Amino acid sequence: MLNKVILMGRLVADPDLRQTTNNVSMCRFTIALDRPYNAASGGEKQTDFITIIAWRQTAEFVSRYFSKGKMIIVEGALRNDNYTDKDGVKHYSMNVQADKVSFGESKAASEGYSGGSGQQNNFAQPAYKNAEPAQQTSNESVQIGDLDDFEEILSDGDVPF
Repeated sequence: MLNKVILMGRLVADPDLRQTTNNVSMCRFTIALDRPYNAASGGEKQTDFITIIAWRQTAEFVSRYFSKGKMIIVEGALRNDNYTDKDGVKHYSMNVQADKVSFGESKAASEGYSGGSGQQNNFAQPAYKNAEPAQQTSNESVQIGDLDDFEEILSDGDVPF
């Protein structure tokens, strides 16, 4: 199918979650996509704004975990929303119906995003609080955890899957 797309951009506003009359969740949001730099355009950065529509669990997921400025990856399909208004004027619009969404950056990276023009490393290793590096010499053994916290499960030979 040629209308499938994968987009990665930042939300320009908080997602708008609504319910249909049949209590089906629908979320509408817009993401900004930077076009590749082109010297012929006068050196000015160009951005496209794409409207995304998500339904049901995907809509609720976006509404719960994404907000303005967050990086999002959207997999979906292009849709025409053409209609004629009450005055007979035909309106044309294109949006993406989201099939799948995912985070475009780590939580630490998204919290550090300032929205400025500086480069942001979207794939940085997340910072863990209260984590201390292990002090080890070449003759010491490494202990990963305490196995006493685990319970032994006895099996009668039948595998549940």
